[in-house]
Amino acid sequence: MPFQSDVLIVGGGLAGLTAALHLYKAGLKVILIEKNAYPHHKVCGEYISNEVLPYFEWLNIDISKLYPTHINRLQLSTISGKSIHINLPLGGFGISRYEFDNFLYQQLLEKGVEIIEDTVSKITFNNDIFYVHSLAGQEFTAKQVIGAYGKRSSIDIKLNRPFIKEKSPYLAIKAHYKGNFPNDLVAVHNFKGGYCGVSKVENQHVNICYLADYATFKAHKNIETYQQKVLYQNKHLEEIFENSEMLFDDPLTISQLAFGAKTAVVDHILLIGDTAGLIHPLCGNGMAMAIHSAKICSELLLQFFDGIISSRIELEKKYTSLWDKEFRSRLKMGSILSSILRKDKLTDVLLTSVIKVPFLLKQIIKKTHGKPLIPNK
Repeated sequence: MPFQSDVLIVGGGLAGLTAALHLYKAGLKVILIEKNAYPHHKVCGEYISNEVLPYFEWLNIDISKLYPTHINRLQLSTISGKSIHINLPLGGFGISRYEFDNFLYQQLLEKGVEIIEDTVSKITFNNDIFYVHSLAGQEFTAKQVIGAYGKRSSIDIKLNRPFIKEKSPYLAIKAHYKGNFPNDLVAVHNFKGGYCGVSKVENQHVNICYLADYATFKAHKNIETYQQKVLYQNKHLEEIFENSEMLFDDPLTISQLAFGAKTAVVDHILLIGDTAGLIHPLCGNGMAMAIHSAKICSELLLQFFDGIISSRIELEKKYTSLWDKEFRSRLKMGSILSSILRKDKLTDVLLTSVIKVPFLLKQIIKKTHGKPLIPNK
């Protein structure tokens, strides 16, 4: 039977949008289904490592049109007042998901890629055909499906993914602020039970996004009280919040975050971005990892459609292998760092060590970041 698309992508975040641009450029027919209208904000650190820039250039993504901030310094601090500044080896840039996701979406619209605003309710695979059903009653057929629907979804329940049954101790909170903060700095400030990332995005807005221990958070009646009672114990955070004006009506929140590796393939669906694995925000590399996973998946899919990869089994094995090679150790390092930063004494030991030997911090950054993404032409 004829397919409605060569590749159907479920989810239009960074990973899904990037994969759509890549596959369209290669001549495949792509359909992307996203449940939310663009533009919209997302809970995200909104810092991207410069490792993605060669790949962006190949995709004709001119990020300069969005006027991102250029970031080349990192600051770490603890509740006890210890702090360290270092230069980032590759550097990066700050851009909001509100602007960046919409920018990629508009590019796809200009190219004529079919993007459907709907929620996928079911994905089945039968006789080498994917059938994708939506809540609006639509059905699509595709030769391959990519799952790029984010951190958690009802689809995960139907796919019986193990992580969906596990409780997470984490809650993430994010908002944009107007305030005085260096354009070239990304800061990670520790507080009891969590840590907070601060950096500038476009329009001189300051993005503040923090990961909190839910058990500590629920002891307070609201977000404002929690920030004042807990985050303010770090004097850097107190100064930032007290001298900033929130630009959102209310902060965005997300809970039940399953950090670490999940699985790269489920029921023949190739998973990318946070759907396949989520790195702790303190590593500052989740956006770059999502984009990198889209690149790996797209390049392998093109080999599959060209007959270089001869079977679906080979495709799935190669993708799983490459995904593990690129990301599993980074996710493990992220989990280790997060466990340390949730414990005050261990955090002090870590920061004391890197203050004495800054090389250690550069090695940690290296372990959570990748090399520049050079596309296979």
